[in-house]
Amino acid sequence: MDDEYSIPETDSALLAECDVTTFRATGPGGQGVNTTDSAVRLKHRPTGIVVVARTERSQYMNKKAALSRLRRRIAERAYVAPPRVATRKGRGVRERELKAKHVVARRKTTRRKVDPGEE
Repeated sequence: MDDEYSIPETDSALLAECDVTTFRATGPGGQGVNTTDSAVRLKHRPTGIVVVARTERSQYMNKKAALSRLRRRIAERAYVAPPRVATRKGRGVRERELKAKHVVARRKTTRRKVDPGEE
């Protein structure tokens, strides 16, 4: 996705950029679900994002829900997290690290082989 893309203000403009597919939603609902094509699938051509809405009994309501999901997904994809600013370690952290290093160094000196000529 290029950096220059901006989300259209109106739903109709955003819908014009999408391939709309309607189909029968599955799940509870009986005859109402089995006879109407109320579920909506939107594929946004510029970005390739696909969203599906099938919770409502109305195709119109599902289309509105799918458009709002699509707006949110496009905005999430366009978001770039700010770079992390490197900070210094605090004095207490540095002191604890040095103390831990001294403990390890002492432990290692006790593990060394004793040279008989040293004593």
